[in-house]
Amino acid sequence: MSTLQFLGATGTVTGSKYLLEHDGFRMLVDCGLFQGLKELRLRNWSPPPFDPGTLNLVLLTHAHLDHSGYLPVLYRNGYSGEIVTTPASRDLCGIILPDSGHIQEEDARFANRKGYSKHKPALPLYTEDDARRVLPRIRCVEFDTPREVGPGITVTFRAAGHIVGAAMIEVRLRAKDGGDKVIVFSGDLGRPQQPILPDPESMPPCDHLLLESTYGNRDHPKDDAGARLGQIVNETIRRGGSVLIPAFAVGRTQHLMFLLRALRADGTIPSDVPIFVDSPMAMEANRIVMRHPEAQDAEMREANANGGDVLGMRDVRFATTSIESKALNDIAYPAIIISASGMCEGGRILHHLAYKLPDHRTTVLFVGFQAMGTRGRALQDGREFVRMYGREIPVKARIETLDGLSAHADRGEILSWLQAASTRPGRVHLVHGEPGARDALAASIRERFGLAVNCPHYLDTVEL
Repeated sequence: MSTLQFLGATGTVTGSKYLLEHDGFRMLVDCGLFQGLKELRLRNWSPPPFDPGTLNLVLLTHAHLDHSGYLPVLYRNGYSGEIVTTPASRDLCGIILPDSGHIQEEDARFANRKGYSKHKPALPLYTEDDARRVLPRIRCVEFDTPREVGPGITVTFRAAGHIVGAAMIEVRLRAKDGGDKVIVFSGDLGRPQQPILPDPESMPPCDHLLLESTYGNRDHPKDDAGARLGQIVNETIRRGGSVLIPAFAVGRTQHLMFLLRALRADGTIPSDVPIFVDSPMAMEANRIVMRHPEAQDAEMREANANGGDVLGMRDVRFATTSIESKALNDIAYPAIIISASGMCEGGRILHHLAYKLPDHRTTVLFVGFQAMGTRGRALQDGREFVRMYGREIPVKARIETLDGLSAHADRGEILSWLQAASTRPGRVHLVHGEPGARDALAASIRERFGLAVNCPHYLDTVEL
């Protein structure tokens, strides 16, 4: 018998985890952290709802923390097997997971020093050393290369176009009676015709499709995201302020660098306004993007082969040390500062926000989805104060959102991806979306395709 249990990303966009069992072989697809609302974050600290010691394998769609960030906890709780993912995702995990542990240690130390945590002492969920112990267990599989990973179980990773190395995973289960069942995990489905990355591959024929629904109730703006970015930058410069962009170090930062290079090249924004990337991890992510041509689109590969500076790295200043990062807050002239994390839940962006949010000349520009319960969502929702470092920070800065840079497919793009498939899935399970987005997409899929759609709850199990 084969079963699938939903252990995360149900009614929320974070915490992706799916437990697949086939004839006694137990496999976890994705192993992400819950982020945002406190009730969700507390799940990270609770004992896992399954015994990690009984797992045979972990498959990873991509390296973002809401898909990979629980791995150190999994190993600490008894898992001793391997993780299978793409080469680029392996390399990204090598920087993302240790950085996550380091940030948690730093946040705990800061909370203990300032005394604003109710926990005495405040502790990290895991440490940098915990994260580094995971990395030797990661094994790679190339795109579009079937691999048998267990008795009667074959997996194929197919390009998802979300970040470098991101994949949808096709899992083929061979039954003892000779019949096959195919389950496709979309992971985070990217968008067509985006720079740097390949378009998402076509959906393979499948019996069950686990489909993300982050933007299931709306479409991204069709106007030119680069032009709008240039407009926001120029408006802020005229006020004498700086543009502060919370952006994930992997994926979004590279997209921003691509666009800013183009805007400088054609004279849309002044070339003398400095661009700072305040993220050592983003520097490493840039290098990983460049050394994985198999995870790039054709234009990116061609430009690299011809020596082009596609990301504009020669025109960007990187803040590598904490001293250089703090010095950015002393800049009196307009600048563009890109810093992680993208939802303002940790990292160097918090120091910049604490310093610049009270300044009416500042623009805080969001370029990605902000989950419920995050500081990013609070700012988007117009909160007059946000709490950071144990104090309330007044919000005088302008808050802008540029949805056109999202790396997630929107409602229309998801429906078009389904429409283009050679065959329809037998059943669709909508995950990785807040209730409004998920339910709206479910209605659209039922109406347009007549498919059976399941909106699972946390810990639900289905027979396959």
